Amino acid sequence: MIFSSVSFLFLLLPIVVACTFLAGARYRNHILFAGSLIFYFWGEGMFTLLLLGSIAVNYILARGIENSIGRHRKLLLTLGVCCNLLPLFILKYLGFAVASLQPIFLVLGLQPWHGEPLHLPAGISFFTFQAISYLVDVFRRIVPAEQKILNCGLYISMFPQLIAGPIVRYHDIAGQLVRRTITTGGFAGGAERFVFGLGKKVLIADPLGIKADYIFQLPINELSTGDAWLGAICFSLQIYYDFSGYSDMAIGLGRMFGFRLPENFMYPYISRSLREFWRRWHISLSTWLRDYLYIPLGGNRGGTKRTLANLLIVFLLCGLWHGANWTFVVWGLWHGLFLVVERVIPLRQNTIIHKGAGWLYTSAVVVIGWVIFRSTSLDAAWHYLQVMAGISSTGIDLIFTTLLADSKLLTELIAGCVLAFPVYRLLRQGGEKLETRLVSVPAAYGTAAVLGISRLLLFGTVLYFAVITIAARAYQPFLYFQF
Repeated sequence: MIFSSVSFLFLLLPIVVACTFLAGARYRNHILFAGSLIFYFWGEGMFTLLLLGSIAVNYILARGIENSIGRHRKLLLTLGVCCNLLPLFILKYLGFAVASLQPIFLVLGLQPWHGEPLHLPAGISFFTFQAISYLVDVFRRIVPAEQKILNCGLYISMFPQLIAGPIVRYHDIAGQLVRRTITTGGFAGGAERFVFGLGKKVLIADPLGIKADYIFQLPINELSTGDAWLGAICFSLQIYYDFSGYSDMAIGLGRMFGFRLPENFMYPYISRSLREFWRRWHISLSTWLRDYLYIPLGGNRGGTKRTLANLLIVFLLCGLWHGANWTFVVWGLWHGLFLVVERVIPLRQNTIIHKGAGWLYTSAVVVIGWVIFRSTSLDAAWHYLQVMAGISSTGIDLIFTTLLADSKLLTELIAGCVLAFPVYRLLRQGGEKLETRLVSVPAAYGTAAVLGISRLLLFGTVLYFAVITIAARAYQPFLYFQF
């Protein structure tokens, strides 16, 4: 089940919301936990048992870690990390590892393995990382182990962030699991955030994704340089609006139920360096990698060479986390390489020209990286990039003809590019500042009313077009479900 499906929007969500309000504060967690299990079972069936097993194992081991001392605590933590990573490795990486070893099998005269690929349960990477962070924080005595298995289960399985994040730390919501307030303003703000996220997904990400899929599937000898760039830009916008849209929906749903989930995106395409990009892109993952991998490796405490090596290791594993394919590994190393370069040669940001050059450099690196990320193989990525560079372009350039003939695509591209900058946030902040500066009471009330009506109209417009688009369109899963 996905948030942009009819079954979620008009069946499960209204039922869970109604039951949560009727149940009262005492049984809210019970309703949310039950709703989360139904949500996961709807899409993943018997793999819900894996989720329940993860809850049970992490609850028991966290209690054990808290009550142990010395080596026993380390052994229990090691056991917990292994128990969490083992299903992820078997379901996500085993086939990739065996396929990568096939040349060695052939040299040794062994029969190659041709097993069927295993089904990857949705969100397994997310709830695995979330559970590991919980055990590590208990081990570090940052947080106490959760005493109620219901609260532990809700932390790991809560449906707003179960499938594709954000990756939530236990200490961020431990108090909210026990006591939280659902207000009318909070519910309304959460609904607004949810609808805007839904609009990002349905009205921008999905249609641009259709165009990107079409271009990336073209035979390389039919691909022109202009169309290759169009495909790369479409995919860059698709993956941003798909994932940030999901994060907005998750954060909005959390607010509707009284939770404050962490922000996951802060306009990453305005970044002027790769370091800034990773402070804005998938924030919950980048901070997780920093706190639970980069710092334990030594961070920047072991000298320059060790720091640069740690960065490359972290981003190699970041790429591998996204998928079991060499394209993801190279994508991670691509970002790691430029982060290393920026450590050695810091970028100057003291003039408008330097800032503009930094933005162009970052945008180029990110878009090229997305081509590697999107391609089915390294060979396909290499040929696609050659066409983008004009080296092996043999197709007829139809990019301008396509854009001029397809006003809908042109509108989606313009909207995607404009909204990647903090336009709406700046307009909203400007309206709020204007409201506070007005001395006349009638003028202040009038401005507040205009701003409120404008937001309501925008909310209604996005909701209307999102719903009719969902009703008319085929199934479009979120990109990050595969991770």
